[in-house]
Amino acid sequence: MSEPIVFISHLRIKAGKLDEFKQFAPQGAELIEASKPGTVAFLAYLNEDATEVSFVHLFPDGEAMERHMEGAGDRAAAAYELLEPLGFEVYGKAPEAILEMMKRIAGSGVALRVEPQPLVGYIRLKAPDVI
Repeated sequence: MSEPIVFISHLRIKAGKLDEFKQFAPQGAELIEASKPGTVAFLAYLNEDATEVSFVHLFPDGEAMERHMEGAGDRAAAAYELLEPLGFEVYGKAPEAILEMMKRIAGSGVALRVEPQPLVGYIRLKAPDVI
């Protein structure tokens, strides 16, 4: 049985780039929604002082994560004009090639946390009707 994977990236917004980032982010989200149907959730959250952003991705399985990462270098190059990577978190059994890529990035001082062994939980994509 394939298991879901949660991938969270934490990034610092470069000084003076917040407004530009706020314009860039919705375009990036629209691109991912249109071109990466296996990415079932893509959410971004700013910290309180709007100096950092965290992106939360949810994939139903490793294959969907691999498809999401296709073209990631180009997307990252555009994003890194505005952002600096701080760290990555991976929950679930991500494909080894993706983990190796993240380890190479982490070798440059970016934190990497991997928790590959799911224990319990569920994903509810639609709230149940409650009477």
